[in-house]
Amino acid sequence: MGNIKLVADSTCDLSQDLIEKYDISIIPLCIVMGDESFYDGVETTPDDIYKWADANKTTPKTAAATFDKATEILEPYMEAGKDIIFFGISTQMSTTCNVIRMIGEDAGYDKLHIIDSMNLSTGIGIQILYAARLIEVGKSAEEIVTLINDRRKDVRASFVVETLTYLARGGRCNAVTALLANTLKLKPEIVVADGAMGVSKKYRGNMKSVLLKYAKDLELQLLKADKHCVFITHSGCDEEIITTIYDYLKSLNRFENIYITRAGGVISSHCGPGTLGVLFYEGEEE
Repeated sequence: MGNIKLVADSTCDLSQDLIEKYDISIIPLCIVMGDESFYDGVETTPDDIYKWADANKTTPKTAAATFDKATEILEPYMEAGKDIIFFGISTQMSTTCNVIRMIGEDAGYDKLHIIDSMNLSTGIGIQILYAARLIEVGKSAEEIVTLINDRRKDVRASFVVETLTYLARGGRCNAVTALLANTLKLKPEIVVADGAMGVSKKYRGNMKSVLLKYAKDLELQLLKADKHCVFITHSGCDEEIITTIYDYLKSLNRFENIYITRAGGVISSHCGPGTLGVLFYEGEEE
């Protein structure tokens, strides 16, 4: 990647293959389980989180990246004089971008560029891959930041949640609502808009049929999507379900790459297992 270094926080949910391919450094957020704090993806996994949550009938808390850990990861690139482009989870959801900004200010380093993705999960990851393509065609760090920010409004990020139990445990919906929704087998669609999450549609039925209906509801947008890639991002779903969504997306004959990736600890802590989303850029890359 030459003199431009891509860095992201762990909520970007990119696969290890993509992280290695584009030499992306990851700054972990923190997962707090009881009295202990763990670095997301480094010291704990989503399956560890589910096991702890079910045993304790509560969900972990999540916290921003620590100043010390982020500094440890950024310092070598600052010392090397690289342009660093950092992608962080929406500032409406976390103070991680502010932590990174403070590191740059404290070091007096003006080549640390901070992008508030106004998104989460692979809604961030898709922006990072766009930046990687811009680096490959020789764009400067300043040009890349401008192009990424101009295109943020075109990111389409949504998920369908299998159970509201985790959202209720975390205080993001009340227990009565969660019990009613689970009893009626309601599966809400969570959509990210303007940097915040909100409920859109409510589906009903088994998860396989619900997710196929959800994906087909996106078809008009998908047919106008950036052809480079689309993400299927999940927090632990049956392979049969993932294959069904993959086959549907492939049948559209639209995308050069259909990436399947497992959500990390932050998304998993809030949404629980069984969540799946289809994420993409709407509109062609300029």
